[in-house]
Amino acid sequence: MNDRPSVLFVCVHNAGRSQMAAGWLEALGGGQVEVRSAGSAPADTVNPAAVEAMAEVGIDLTAASPKVLTAEAVQASDVVITMGCGDACPIFPGKRYEDWVLEDPAGKGVESVRPIRDEIRGRVVELLGTLGVVPVSGR
Repeated sequence: MNDRPSVLFVCVHNAGRSQMAAGWLEALGGGQVEVRSAGSAPADTVNPAAVEAMAEVGIDLTAASPKVLTAEAVQASDVVITMGCGDACPIFPGKRYEDWVLEDPAGKGVESVRPIRDEIRGRVVELLGTLGVVPVSGR
């Protein structure tokens, strides 16, 4: 039995925003939160600018790969954070849903992705607070 809260980040391509959010939650959650990410129309690879921007803060996304959104992933999650996936995200009763309106990093260079990365970090810290998890310091 798993008593850790679980969070699913969803965006269209699962290549930028949701991958960065998952990376932040993994890093700042210190293993106290189960982390998932998926996309309604996953890309082939994670956005290189997102990988580079996260590497600058010590978070390695090189092994991450976009995954397709499934009803099972939603059902297995306590909190579902959408980031522009529109109506593609299935809705199940009893789940907590949040929609984070964030600029899409697709097609942008690392200098344009940094502010998005930093905004996501702030939102992840707030999310951890609502889950009763103290963020791991140092990032």
